[in-house]
Amino acid sequence: MSQAQSPRDPDRFRMGPTRISTLFVAGLAAAAVAWLLISTFYYEVAPSLPWLPVVTLAGLAVLEGYAAVNTRGKIEGRPGREPLNPLLVARFVVLAKASALAGAIFAGFYAGLTGWLFIEHTNAAVGDRPAGLSGTVASLALVAAALWLERACRVPEQKDDEDHPSGDRESRPGQR
Repeated sequence: MSQAQSPRDPDRFRMGPTRISTLFVAGLAAAAVAWLLISTFYYEVAPSLPWLPVVTLAGLAVLEGYAAVNTRGKIEGRPGREPLNPLLVARFVVLAKASALAGAIFAGFYAGLTGWLFIEHTNAAVGDRPAGLSGTVASLALVAAALWLERACRVPEQKDDEDHPSGDRESRPGQR
């Protein structure tokens, strides 16, 4: 068993940044499912697309964008901003990761749905296109805001040169 796969490895369950490839695969899978579902059941159950999910996704995107701007300012210690609780930052990171994945799934679902609506030429399909397009845009905005919030929660790199003299052993861990 390699060292990276060792059960005692402390970095084994470490949370890293959200991968764009993961979001892309989730979106593609959701688009395929949406396309299959709508092509099978659209004419049997054809209610118009609701606008509430679109408004909800857009509202979440705005709130997470605001949280990203506010959090970045507090982490950088800009004047007029009080320090931020580290537990709150950890919660923001979890929120951002979950929102990015949920936004990617919604974006894929809305994209698959909208793609199918654009190849159909019925009155019902034409009437659902604006909600489908708006849902896709709102979902992509949520993904962008979530990735921005996740990035804003990163701790800025410290300059070790000011804290430790160049000849200090602590500035060079592992070297003797």
